[in-house]
Amino acid sequence: MNASVILITSACIFLAIGVPVAFALGMATAATLIFAESYPLLVLLKETFTGIDSFPLMAVPFFILAAELMSGGSLTEVLLKFAGQFVGHKRGGLGYTNVVSLTFFSGISGSALADAAGPGSMLIKMMDRAGYDRSYAAALTASTAIVGPIIPPSIIMIIYALQDENVSVSSLFVAGILPGILIAVAMCVVNFHVSKKRNYKGAGTLPPLNDIVRTTWKALPAILLPVVILGGMRAGWFTPTEASVVAVFYALLCGKYVYRTLTWRAVPDILARSALLAASVLIIIGLSASFAWILTIEGVPQSMAEWLVGMNLSPWMFLVIVNIFLLLFGIFIEPLPGVMVLAPILAPVAVKLGVDPTHFAMIVIFNLTLGMITPPVGGLLFVTCNVSKVPMSALVRELVPFLWAHGVVLVLLTFVPAISTWLPHLWGFL
Repeated sequence: MNASVILITSACIFLAIGVPVAFALGMATAATLIFAESYPLLVLLKETFTGIDSFPLMAVPFFILAAELMSGGSLTEVLLKFAGQFVGHKRGGLGYTNVVSLTFFSGISGSALADAAGPGSMLIKMMDRAGYDRSYAAALTASTAIVGPIIPPSIIMIIYALQDENVSVSSLFVAGILPGILIAVAMCVVNFHVSKKRNYKGAGTLPPLNDIVRTTWKALPAILLPVVILGGMRAGWFTPTEASVVAVFYALLCGKYVYRTLTWRAVPDILARSALLAASVLIIIGLSASFAWILTIEGVPQSMAEWLVGMNLSPWMFLVIVNIFLLLFGIFIEPLPGVMVLAPILAPVAVKLGVDPTHFAMIVIFNLTLGMITPPVGGLLFVTCNVSKVPMSALVRELVPFLWAHGVVLVLLTFVPAISTWLPHLWGFL
């Protein structure tokens, strides 16, 4: 039997019976090597190691560690106070605080799951105590948390840049700024309408100017972390990988000497959590790489590219088809393995059709990230249900208007390339 048929069929079977995505891809690769008898089983180990044997990939564990250090330094409370002082007094104020806080935190964590499990869980409790429906608070948190992989620094952008030589990590980091802000604005619009309909009141009045200045000054070091990363890369002081190390030291200095809430005693636990999270990410990347290697050797990307090019699609029609395909694909596959498998197939076709590589990268990343809040496999839904203690059915019901808002953002992102490309061009990254 053809190796690619065995690979795809076995992967679907393993996913259908509930095997975690990374191990489903690894087991499908092993099954293909055993039953197809075309390649030695040693390929699985070799390609898994090769998939993570990359200097740019070193940025992933360091950015994860920087986020953990910032969280250990009471960053969440600082950002909550900073965001709340501007929008907390308005109708639906805690909803806006949720959106603004998670957007700022995304500029540090680079992970949707970290946003939902960390500050997201605190915000859900605050909204619940203030009279918001707990299921609505959970839906708002899950919908906003997907900004995590869009706003720089982003782990998934690092992985995408390794799969497509036409884009760089720096250009993707900058390209994600406007789409991330657009997503946050869309979530605020939904919150405005829901809060008006349900009469979710604000929390008092706008704080005095002195309090605003004091809170903003305290939050400034945390807010400046993405600025330091992007500014240093723009100035040529360091590469994205080196920027991740700078971020670790910056986070350590902020937590220990600026906020003075990070203790040396807490550092071993932070290192352990970071190592565990980084290891899980690298396992996904490694096993996805072995899966993608067989697809490449079997000529699946090349055949699919030739088929798509042969259809003589216009660039816009191609993007419409890609959006539909990625939305369906993202329902069942997590973003990281999705990028590992699909970027090498679709990106070359996009280039041949004249689609800007950075624009296409943002479409792929946003589509696959949306899969985290679409049932039945959406990882963010399960994390949010766990931290909020809200049933999945109630969460999905409240999620509907947010999904419509994300759909509008996706249409704008697809048909207005400047949303993705204007800043990278302006800052000289393209």
